[in-house]
Amino acid sequence: MVDMLGTKANVLQSRDTISEFLQLLQDPFAAQLSSNSIYAALGSSVSITVAVALGFSLVRPLNTVVYAPKLKHADDKHAPPLLGKGFFSWMKPLWTTTEQDLVRLVGMDATIFMRFTRMCRNIFLCLAVLCCCIQIPINWYKNAAPESPWLQKVTPMNVWNQWQWATVVMSWVTTLIVCFFLWWNYRKVCELRIQYLRSEEYQQSLHARTLMLYDIPKNLTSDEGIARIIDSVAPSSSFSRTAVARDVKILPTLIEEHEKTVRKLEQVLAKYLKDPKNLPVTRPVCRPSKKDPSFSTYPKDKKLDAIDYLTQRIKLLELEIKEVRQRIDKRGSMPYGFASYSDISEAHAIAYLCRSKKPQGARVTLAPKPNDIVWENMPLSSASRATRRLWNNLWITVLTVVWVAPNAMIAIFLVNLSNLARVWPDFQKSLETNRNFWAIVQGIASPALTSLVYMVLPIIFRRLSMKAGDMTKTGRERHVVAKLYSFFVFNNLFVFSLFSALWSFGATVIKNTATDDDAWQAILDADFGTTVFVSLCGISPFWVVWLIQRQLGAAIDLSQLWKLIYGSIMRKFTNPTPRELIELTAPPPFDYASYYNYFLFYATAALCYAPIMPLVLPAAGMYFAIDVALKKYLLMYVFVTKTESGGMFWRILFNRILFGLMLSHLIVFLVVWVRGFGYKTQAYAVVPLPILIIIFKFVCSWIYDNKITYYSTRIIKHRNAEEGFGLKEQGPRNDRLASRFGHPALYKPLITPMVHAKAQNILASVYQGRLSDGRDAGLGDSMSVSGYSDTYALDSMASGKIGKLSSAVPGFEVVPESRLDFEFYKNRDEFAADHGAGELFGRASDIVRPDTPGTMATGSDNNSRPGTPVGGMGFSHNRRFFSNQSDMGNTAYVGGYMSPSQQYSSNNQAPYSPPILGPGEAPGRGRSPLYHMGDNGNDSSSNLVYNAAGMPTSTPASFDVPDDGLHRERSFDSTRSRGALGGFSIPNPRAPGVLGASRYGYGNVPQTDDDMMQTPPNAIQSPHFQPNQGQNDPMQYDYFRGNRRQGPPPGAPGRGANGNVSGNSVWGGN
Repeated sequence: MVDMLGTKANVLQSRDTISEFLQLLQDPFAAQLSSNSIYAALGSSVSITVAVALGFSLVRPLNTVVYAPKLKHADDKHAPPLLGKGFFSWMKPLWTTTEQDLVRLVGMDATIFMRFTRMCRNIFLCLAVLCCCIQIPINWYKNAAPESPWLQKVTPMNVWNQWQWATVVMSWVTTLIVCFFLWWNYRKVCELRIQYLRSEEYQQSLHARTLMLYDIPKNLTSDEGIARIIDSVAPSSSFSRTAVARDVKILPTLIEEHEKTVRKLEQVLAKYLKDPKNLPVTRPVCRPSKKDPSFSTYPKDKKLDAIDYLTQRIKLLELEIKEVRQRIDKRGSMPYGFASYSDISEAHAIAYLCRSKKPQGARVTLAPKPNDIVWENMPLSSASRATRRLWNNLWITVLTVVWVAPNAMIAIFLVNLSNLARVWPDFQKSLETNRNFWAIVQGIASPALTSLVYMVLPIIFRRLSMKAGDMTKTGRERHVVAKLYSFFVFNNLFVFSLFSALWSFGATVIKNTATDDDAWQAILDADFGTTVFVSLCGISPFWVVWLIQRQLGAAIDLSQLWKLIYGSIMRKFTNPTPRELIELTAPPPFDYASYYNYFLFYATAALCYAPIMPLVLPAAGMYFAIDVALKKYLLMYVFVTKTESGGMFWRILFNRILFGLMLSHLIVFLVVWVRGFGYKTQAYAVVPLPILIIIFKFVCSWIYDNKITYYSTRIIKHRNAEEGFGLKEQGPRNDRLASRFGHPALYKPLITPMVHAKAQNILASVYQGRLSDGRDAGLGDSMSVSGYSDTYALDSMASGKIGKLSSAVPGFEVVPESRLDFEFYKNRDEFAADHGAGELFGRASDIVRPDTPGTMATGSDNNSRPGTPVGGMGFSHNRRFFSNQSDMGNTAYVGGYMSPSQQYSSNNQAPYSPPILGPGEAPGRGRSPLYHMGDNGNDSSSNLVYNAAGMPTSTPASFDVPDDGLHRERSFDSTRSRGALGGFSIPNPRAPGVLGASRYGYGNVPQTDDDMMQTPPNAIQSPHFQPNQGQNDPMQYDYFRGNRRQGPPPGAPGRGANGNVSGNSVWGGN
């Protein structure tokens, strides 16, 4: 009997728990409304924001590494205005810096971001004045329930009949205002894009005049095939340079594994050598990598010496990478490639013609910047990309729907732990016993978990978009914005707003049908429209509070709190590697996808709830007004654009603002349908608005989109497209199409393990293996890989110590304490790739400036990634007069692939030669004079072998460079030697034979296969020799039809804008 009573009590208790749970589900977000007050939120938000701004003003002058890194690292062109030490001195540059200054300082993407933020500020401040002055008085004085709370009086919940015309009129006014601002800013963005397309930087870039072709049929995957594809669309075009991609095999995977292994070795050494005078008793151990081909040979479940294993693993990976690079087969073409033109208008006109066509089944588009390409997705077929996109959208849809349940559970239980106690008796006891502890948990857990989700979501969506086959990083970011926006609108706006209404509606229908009523009649009696309207009015105050509290997020961004905390933890509680310490001092990349998503969601929420709760408009306007100033400072002094798209985010922003406006029309329709006249005339007056929005969208697209995308939609015939910019005419030899758009795996230098200088002396005893020389490539044992071990056999010399050998252990880069700063490594690709790709520092990777010394031309120095080999990517007609030798990582390239730093003949100056400084001239701020001090010969081109002159049979060629025009960027990190009379010596990429033997050996016999196809020395010395005669390759497509536009003959001087002969450049072809 007692057992039966106990069982019955348990059943009743479980029923009570279930009923409590169902009651909580009926309104899961009620706690958020009851526990917040608009006054408290406004006071706390404003006070905390002001306190953070004052604290920032106090700390900023003391920590420029965190609060103004771009002041230190940017070159003259991109450096923001100097900041004083005063308390509020950071505010003046925000006021005086114009939009034109922003384009120059931070780039087009950041400028468009600021324009969008200002547009949102202006929209919501204008709407706030109108709606609060018109709607609120009508709702207040025509309220049918005078005893209702003041927040309810602001809403149209109790306003009936003809007074709802005010809601309809304000909806039309809101639509006109938003459309006006969108049209005005669309026009301004179009002007900015036209200015960008006409800018010197864009006109000098190679990608501006290059087309990208993908989905190329197998029978056309050749240089000639690319020409035939374009010729089928534009038969009158005058192309001159084409390059089809080559199969890089497993090179990207090997390089990625090499980088991971190097970083792991650095972490092991950083921890083990933390205190070199007191090393741990036991050496570090690790498990062998499962990707190691020798994994099965190691004892199972046995750990190995980490230092020995990782160094040996790195060595084997380096050798494998070199062997694979040597075996690259030029016949293994891929279904994508590039075509470059001497005239930008011609390239853009052809892309415009192909925008809706698939000539020969291939896609033809404007080429992105080389660093913007997602190379692993380029070989995918259209069917593969379609399948991947389908699966990607399916996974995102599943994730969006599945997140509804956790979102509701967080809102029910984590926001208010007393709700959890109501359904969990054991937790009720703990809550009563430790009330203070659980109060702290409740205050921290909910915002922490929500913030963590919002941080992880962009990463997840970015990974999914990469798997979806996006071919550019900027395109992937735009897709991430779209998917994040959809996720937020569905979960945080639709579900949040309608969950309780849908639950109540369903419960009412179920209750009515339980009494044997007709189901359809029960649905009609429940009055779904009124239920949703009342629910939206009840939840609307939350959005006012929520938008006011967004100021805290803007203040935290200004304080760079996360960076300060992370940096402090890294330095004090972990053993950071030199590489990690260097990366901590770099300007962080700006996460456009996340911020655009937040701003779009805030704007959509404000537009949707404006007809119901007009107070959301001043809340949104205040947020954007504050964030305009704060984000402007961050973009000017702190953040960099990781990959510049040239402002191509605008259209996705424009479309989503229109979508939010159309959602507001649905809300207005609901309001006037429920509270309007019985004839629904007011509701019908709202119906034309979405249709007008769609028409407006297509009109703007028709007027502006082509102007935004294309420099020209028709070919503008003129002889020299670059005259206005002082450029000499480009030949295939100077553009180096294959070099710029080659897969980075073909030439990317392998990173070298970095160790702190304090461990340099003990490193030799700790390190028991031997690697290749890393950035000291060109010496030692691995020289035999390149086949030049009999030419030089010299040791590395200590930097700054004449005649002294370097004490650094081969294969490691020793970094002194004074060089643990991004300033010294900002031009290396391994560091700059995630921090603007060098564009901020005057080292844009896509600039074409032939015969111009300085740092803007593409090439390689000792601290930057070189370009793709000239002969690579099937660029068959770009033959050089020197054989193929590598300088980075000691890689020997296959025939047709040349080391990027060996791409200069006697007519072409090496790109990173130092400029001539006149009397009293000082180097520019873009490059540190200390860049090479104390590097201990760790850089690949800083050792004696690289700088040593060969043993020539004749006087090395040199030429004079005029002094004018050399003050743009004075680099101290170039290793080119100065020639006589201010000229620059052109280093011979391949050393001549020892004791005066020629490049063709003692018997003038070709030494490599490529030498057999190159011009012999006696032909070069002939008076009838033409430099470009070796470029008439039978496979060149001009063999069949010739160039459409003929220029002066090879060797003729070009003419500048004034018609005068322009210097001593030798150019050939188009």
